[in-house]
Amino acid sequence: MQLEQSSGRATWSGTVPSAVDARVVGLVVVTAALAASINVPYGGLPMAAGAFTLLAGGGVACHLFGERKLRRLTDDLVERWDAAGGEIEAVTRSSTGMRTEWRVHTPDGEIIIGGVALVPIARLSVEWQGVGDTMAADEAAANIDRVAESLYREIFEFTS
Repeated sequence: MQLEQSSGRATWSGTVPSAVDARVVGLVVVTAALAASINVPYGGLPMAAGAFTLLAGGGVACHLFGERKLRRLTDDLVERWDAAGGEIEAVTRSSTGMRTEWRVHTPDGEIIIGGVALVPIARLSVEWQGVGDTMAADEAAANIDRVAESLYREIFEFTS
């Protein structure tokens, strides 16, 4: 059974896809291997294997937590925009370089939300019509209502 919508506009399904990025995980693994290889002359292969396991595991965990933080921020922004009357058609995953991104599809164009998905340096960036804004992910999470409101005015009320 589907609910009918009175506004007749296309609506967002309510989901933001996961964006675990194999390129970031690969970078973490290669960096961990290089760092662990330094231990071979001093501690032997067992020490290098232990260092690799510790560094790779920590790096992958940092990426997973960073991706989760950015996905949660994206979800919060899109939910608030949708509730305020913004026309959200869909949210899809994309990636550029080493950035993890989601594209928010609206009738007026795409909004790109993303950043580097590594917990200690996670930054949220929002780009609309070639103009972007970047802030620390922790700062954005702490002020999500203010951030969503200011971005809503900038993006959805630009024609008013």
